[in-house]
Amino acid sequence: MSPDPRLDLLRAALHPLAALPAGPCWNLEELTGLLPEGEPREAAVLVGVVPRPGALQVLLTRRTDDLRHHAGQVSFPGGRIEPPDVDPVAAAIRETGEEVGIPPGQLAPLGYLDPLATITGFRVWPVVAQVDPAYVPRPDPREVAEVFEVPLADLLEPANLVQRTIDVRGRPRRVLEFVNPISPERRIWGATASILHNLRQRLEHAR
Repeated sequence: MSPDPRLDLLRAALHPLAALPAGPCWNLEELTGLLPEGEPREAAVLVGVVPRPGALQVLLTRRTDDLRHHAGQVSFPGGRIEPPDVDPVAAAIRETGEEVGIPPGQLAPLGYLDPLATITGFRVWPVVAQVDPAYVPRPDPREVAEVFEVPLADLLEPANLVQRTIDVRGRPRRVLEFVNPISPERRIWGATASILHNLRQRLEHAR
């Protein structure tokens, strides 16, 4: 897969692949009192960027409606880091193959975003990767209902990201959600929106 110069700024905004980002999860403050006790479980997701002729696109999935957890939600390919995975990059690539059917040869990791904590007790390592535009999605029907792309420019536009307040265990909690031009049936919110917000922040600081 040949490098795309449009990804140079993106690469400069990321933590290098040589070592995991140091320090705590960037969103711990907003989860005070909501995290389970004990050490977090480790997970990784793949933030896939597809260089199309007109624009850079971000690869997303919509989960099936009959899953036990996160049914129907929009998410990045990913999941728990398993013992055979040597690092979060390996886990993100493996999960992308299992969920979406994209082989490792069509994925070129670029770097890490900051780790994210979830109220379900995971520390999520987002791995940003270039995705070959020639990929053909073959989603696992047990987990993934749909694979789609959203223009990166839409996700970086501040006006498209809003804050919502929801009730979690009897207390209000702020969550992020993308609005128009994102379609209603592909609602991007929660952890997925937070990861994209972190991407936007890192790009702004890199300029």
